[in-house]
Amino acid sequence: MDGFEKRREQKKKKIIEAAYALFMEFGIQKVSVAEIANKANVSQVTIYNYFENKDNLVRIVFKYFVDQIWNEQKLALESDIPFDEKIKGIIFDKGMHASQISTRFFQDFMKDYASGQSYVEEVYVNEALPLLIKLFDEGRLQGYIDPTVSNEAILFYLQMFQLYLQREEATQAILPIAEELTKLFFYGIAGKKD
Repeated sequence: MDGFEKRREQKKKKIIEAAYALFMEFGIQKVSVAEIANKANVSQVTIYNYFENKDNLVRIVFKYFVDQIWNEQKLALESDIPFDEKIKGIIFDKGMHASQISTRFFQDFMKDYASGQSYVEEVYVNEALPLLIKLFDEGRLQGYIDPTVSNEAILFYLQMFQLYLQREEATQAILPIAEELTKLFFYGIAGKKD
């Protein structure tokens, strides 16, 4: 990569990060291209040259958002730490709290997810699913998951949540209780037993 290409990529990244920060705080609809340009310290023309329009930029920001979360989760899932520590890392991850996301951004993101052509689905099928199955198998071996519960049953249970999350009216209810729902999935209604 020559110097020009490197500067171009750095500028694109700066625009994506500026848009991401603004979208997270205010939601997509309330943020203008002019505001993104101002935060990224570039011209609006530069944004249009790199991304053509705001919709394309939004898709790239969604991908960036998914990659941020997935990279953190993947580190936990691929680590050699015991199952219970992995679960704690997934539930109590300090990097990406639901409280950092504006409700409007989350609604826009879930609308994209519900479209059926979301990058989230691609990451889930190609990368997360194999690691989740490995996690379930580890949990069984370490005595944390009931050996009579199949991977198919767990994945079906996850798919029920996934389908519900794609409903537009669910997005407002989910965000404030996201951490609780994750605890409920892993520990059940009885909670964690020490």
